[in-house]
Amino acid sequence: MMSLPKPEVIITHESDLDGFVAGALLQRLSKKLYGSEIPLQAFHYNLWKQRDVHEKSAWVTDLTFEARLDKPNWVVIDHHATDVQPKNATLIHDISKSAGLLCYELCRQHGLASPALDRLVHLNNVSDLFLEDDPDFALACDYANLVKVYQYWNLQSLIGNEIEKLLDHPLLEVMSVKRRVEDPIGFEWSLKNVTRISDSVGYVDTVIGNTNLIVHQLLEQKAVKFPVLVTLFKRANNLVIASFRSRNGEALKIAEKFQGGGHANASGAIMPKSVRNVPDAVEYIRTVLQPKSGPPLNPLESLFAGLDVEKK
Repeated sequence: MMSLPKPEVIITHESDLDGFVAGALLQRLSKKLYGSEIPLQAFHYNLWKQRDVHEKSAWVTDLTFEARLDKPNWVVIDHHATDVQPKNATLIHDISKSAGLLCYELCRQHGLASPALDRLVHLNNVSDLFLEDDPDFALACDYANLVKVYQYWNLQSLIGNEIEKLLDHPLLEVMSVKRRVEDPIGFEWSLKNVTRISDSVGYVDTVIGNTNLIVHQLLEQKAVKFPVLVTLFKRANNLVIASFRSRNGEALKIAEKFQGGGHANASGAIMPKSVRNVPDAVEYIRTVLQPKSGPPLNPLESLFAGLDVEKK
């Protein structure tokens, strides 16, 4: 059984169900091991890359292991590809498992398992790894869509650390109806509204439906000529979020040009704060990917100035 140092903070990914589940599980594990509630913080990739990692000890999950995290008494539990080899930190890493499953395996070692958690972690694993052949794939996508639609901290406020409450939650009925009714309509509309940004990247406008599934369907059917598709949406705090999708590993390379990150075929990035709406974001992405002659554009210009990072 692995011995884990007591963390000052637990840090997870804010934008999806995997980060939600993994963070809650680590918070539960830390309470079992140390008898106290460890603060939980959640970040999008861009904000995480800007955060100072000053703590003497921390647990990090669902965020890519990088050299700055290679510190004594730091534990990183993740499944994103990395070429950094740990020299000081403890890295628990497996690209074939979701971060939630990796954290749950640690919980199991300390007696924190239940049939409800077994089920929830399975659904999270299916959705995060996009295991289309699993019989629970459609249902798992409904669970994942809860975080996309209602957002991380809103769900956290509703259920706290009791993530088992997500199972058969009434909001899943809303997700199911949206999938059956909205997705086919949204796919047909989006198919006619794909805009060229560069030779390799197309912008998919969406008005209705699960954008991830719609874009996945466009790529699977080879309905468009672009190997990378990007969708954009504006959050309540006026930040514009870009989601990049591909089939052959190109999405992550594009996201990294905007200080983003994620999986090889499913990555995201936050646009600079100076980008206030979706049309501006389309032009910004086009400018970065196809810069005009003259002084190079700095993608970090005005990035995150004055942002307040949510902490719980």
